[in-house]
Amino acid sequence: MNKLRVTGLAHLTALGAAFLGIAACGADDEMMDSAEVADPAAAGLPNPTPNVIKDWAPLPDGRAWGSTAGIDIDPIDGHIWAYDRCGGIALAGGCAENLVDPVFKFHRETGEILASFGAGLFVLPHGIHVDDDGNVWITDSQGTEDKGHIVVKFSPEGEVLMMLGEMGVRNSEPGTFFNEPCDVITAPDGSIFVSDGHSGQNANPPEGSTGRIIKFSPEGEYLLEWGVIGDGPGQFRTPHALEMDSRGRLFVADRGNHRIQIFDQEGNLLDTHYQFGRVSGLFIDDADNVYAIDSESNPNQHADWLTGVRIGHASEDRVTAFIPPHESDDPQGEAGEGVAVDADGNVYAAEGPNSRAAAEGGVTKYTRGN
Repeated sequence: MNKLRVTGLAHLTALGAAFLGIAACGADDEMMDSAEVADPAAAGLPNPTPNVIKDWAPLPDGRAWGSTAGIDIDPIDGHIWAYDRCGGIALAGGCAENLVDPVFKFHRETGEILASFGAGLFVLPHGIHVDDDGNVWITDSQGTEDKGHIVVKFSPEGEVLMMLGEMGVRNSEPGTFFNEPCDVITAPDGSIFVSDGHSGQNANPPEGSTGRIIKFSPEGEYLLEWGVIGDGPGQFRTPHALEMDSRGRLFVADRGNHRIQIFDQEGNLLDTHYQFGRVSGLFIDDADNVYAIDSESNPNQHADWLTGVRIGHASEDRVTAFIPPHESDDPQGEAGEGVAVDADGNVYAAEGPNSRAAAEGGVTKYTRGN
């Protein structure tokens, strides 16, 4: 595992103290109804990064940020990768019309742009993952006649190294095609996992919608898949984000079901966590601290829960720290969709359509107190 993603000692010490002080709610029952779980953020949990820097990463030439849901840490140099939807908001698909670079690398201290690429390749960038070799993976979750529904692997310089799926082809049948791929991650052995099916969280999903995880070999060969739309064990209502802990367990943000489901790499369900909210984005550091960002809790879906970043440990369903949302007129707050944490414990949020205005930019940086 890459040591640049290890959280700083002081940060770990602060979180460790928090981990010992908060009582857990029952998480042993995999069939627990998420509606029975109270928001742990209401307990006044500590905030490890209280300093808020809005509009941390300006785009070039005065360009305004659209929506984003993806941000990650470069495992080689520790800098920040994120994407912009080319000015598009929500699911508008701005990159199909506005042919500017959507993928950016930012200096983790200054926010300076270090690299950019990807113009003309996407409709709606959705998931981002930087593998151990520094390659950048992006999913495109929407489509036109000749673009979208793909997963692209770039070199750090922006060369296309691999493409999974076929541009413009939307298909829910088992195999090598996708229907709204949400996120992508690679295992230590190079195996590729893609979460597919963005529309499944709706009450009446469109015909042909899916909710599944697809596994490929390091060379992109289709191996297996699991999951359908539903709220039972191993089912999904929008598997919005993926992460992997140090044990190689795959964490899936099952957003529409207000839970995180944890699998082995063959699709066997190992555990289910309900304390982390209606999760849009996940990050797990090398100490197995879980950062789960909730951008969608509201009175109509997950009432009485705050948006924000819930922090706990991968070993248990227990939240021990909380980064609150942006201040707004919404009593449940407004928070981003993607989250990443650098080696010093600074937290970065990728701001989606619900939080973009309150955040005043596409990326917010949260730093530790003095």
